[in-house]
Amino acid sequence: MHHATPQTTQTLGADLRALRKARGLTLQGLSETLNRSVGWLSQVERDLSEPSITDLRHIAAALGVSVSMLFRHAAAPAHEAGYVVRKNARRPIGSSTAGLIEELLSPDLTDDFEMVHSTFLPHSRIKAEVVRPTQEVGFVVSGRLEITINGTRHVLHPGDSFRIRGEAFTWANPTPEPAVAIWVIAPPVY
Repeated sequence: MHHATPQTTQTLGADLRALRKARGLTLQGLSETLNRSVGWLSQVERDLSEPSITDLRHIAAALGVSVSMLFRHAAAPAHEAGYVVRKNARRPIGSSTAGLIEELLSPDLTDDFEMVHSTFLPHSRIKAEVVRPTQEVGFVVSGRLEITINGTRHVLHPGDSFRIRGEAFTWANPTPEPAVAIWVIAPPVY
């Protein structure tokens, strides 16, 4: 029987690079924002240098993500690292505001897209419209989700799916039960 030893995946740097590029930032531009050298940032992106918690706070703010999003994944067996994400090892992403709990289903952010498990808590809704330069597709797994895209309201049930291409949208779960959707976003935004 094959026993792999757990190891920490080296994905922080790759995730930072993917987020920086998704936001159209250069190494030079982000390093200036952080008041750090291009060389230092390049080493962080290649996992050759470990940023401090303060550095992570500044990087998270500059990229518009939560600090918790930047923490490494739970250790995975070597043969699964970068390939498999176990249910209990999903990374929480987003800010959990407005009653939305998001977990990254993708192993990291190095693909052209990210896959997110989104749980919309009972009686929750986002207050402000979201507009982002992405293509997104969602699939409702359970519950009822109301999504308004460019002013048109759609009521979605389990098995229904939707697409957003850079349009303004809001979401709501007006029911007493949670709603769950699998959301694919390209390029990665978290």
